[in-house]
Parts: sequence; structure tokens; C-alpha cells
Amino acid sequence: MKQNNIQRNFMKTIGITGGIGAGKSTVLDYIKDNYNAHIIIADILAYELESPGGICYDSIVELLGSEILKDDGYIDKKRMASGIFKDPELLKQVNGIIHPAVKEHILSTISRERSAGRYDYLIVEAALLIEEGYESILDELWYVRTDPEIRRKRLKVSRGYSDEKIDSIFSSQLSDTEYAAKCKVIIDNSGNPEEAFKQIDNALSPQT
Repeated sequence: MKQNNIQRNFMKTIGITGGIGAGKSTVLDYIKDNYNAHIIIADILAYELESPGGICYDSIVELLGSEILKDDGYIDKKRMASGIFKDPELLKQVNGIIHPAVKEHILSTISRERSAGRYDYLIVEAALLIEEGYESILDELWYVRTDPEIRRKRLKVSRGYSDEKIDSIFSSQLSDTEYAAKCKVIIDNSGNPEEAFKQIDNALSPQT
């Protein structure tokens, strides 16, 4: 575990974002293994809030109907996606249920962990940090940047995506310029992992 000079009563909050296939998980794993950090992955948190007993579950089922449920009572993500992505208004309503709940949970966790003083860093990873205005609630945002062709190759190998699907996803996400304009730190993950790790260490080194 890397040491730093952060005072125990101060926990820095960092949002990590970037396009699909940029390697955000590589950055998160390195921070988790080498720093005293609490990691929140927005997609996992959203899944928990949408699960039976979660605060979003009843509202989503009421909005979309019980046909989106699997036999075990959990929401079938594919069924839900096939319905809402064809209907912009329905997608807006579902996002209006999920995104505020995720943000409220993150704010509550930040408050709790700052009071507890257990961590030097709290890291939030999400694709829509900029779009959802997280720059106003986190200390700083980081952008994990990777050359588009490297991202494309990763997505073909790891997920079996076609070029058409990748093009569609890329076109729906922010550009390098838009990410860079909002993020204090840019981690270039186009090379080998060790090069990205050095950038992370530099970004997390105490400022003198």
C-alpha cells in the first residue's frame, strides 16, 4: 500500500470516466490494490438499487410493467433495455428514477466515509459523470483516454462487438475534447499498463 501525507480527516473524492473500452477497470484495480481507497462503480450501484428491495425497484416495475421481470423477480436488463431505448421519453423517465438515486447514495457514502476517516480517497467510476454534473460534488474528475482503434480492438476481442455496434456507441459518447475540458487529470491508457500506473502515481502524489 502506497503511503501519502493526506491528513486522516480529509478524504479526496475523485470521479473516473472515459469511453467504453478505455480501460477504466485497469485504473480502478491499480488504485484499489495500491492506495487506501473506497471504490464505487456506478453501474454496480445502480444494479443494486434496481434489485428487489432496492429503492428504485418498485418505481421501475410500476413504470415498465411486470413483463420486464425474470422468474426470480429481478429485472431482466435486456428486456428493459429493448423497451426503453426505442422510446426516448420512457428512457428519460427511467433515468429520472435511477440517476438521482445513485447520486444520492454516493453523496451519503461520501458524507459517511468522511466522518469515519477510514480512507484517503473515495473513487467514483461512471460513464456519465460529466453529463450528470458530478464535477459539482466531487473534488476532481479524471479522464481515462485510449486511442479509438485500441478501444475498438479491445471491444471486438473482449465483448465480440461488431464495427457497427462500436461506431454507434462511440458516436453516443463525448469526444476527447469534451472529456478533457471537464477533467483535471488525463490518464493515457494507450500504452502498456505500467505507463498508466506511473501517471496515476503522479496524480495521487501529495502536492508540495
